[in-house]
Amino acid sequence: MNEQQFACQIRKHLEQGLHDLPQATADRLAQARRIALAHQKQAVAQSSLATAGSFLNIHLDIPRHYNQLIAALALVAAAVLTTFWLADRQVNELSEIDSALLAGDLPVNAYTDKGFNAWLKQASP
Repeated sequence: MNEQQFACQIRKHLEQGLHDLPQATADRLAQARRIALAHQKQAVAQSSLATAGSFLNIHLDIPRHYNQLIAALALVAAAVLTTFWLADRQVNELSEIDSALLAGDLPVNAYTDKGFNAWLKQASP
């Protein structure tokens, strides 16, 4: 016997017992059911960011596809800003190395030396 058959047998048994109840009891049960349904909380669609413990909840009445569009745009903006920030950092590091090389008292032959690149890697912090 599977779950569905078992549930069907329970439902039949309960329906048979319902006919044996006094009318006053059946009316009270029906009234209690209506009251319980009236007090039941209704599910409301709301968007929230997926975080630990729902730390950031956003309760907006904006349709869901707009929220998804805003989230996608924020993600793209963060990726672009991160790319520019990393590129700027790399340019600053290279400019510091170039400035140090230009300010130093190295002869021109040092720049063509094969060990110069190894010295640069060792000398730069």
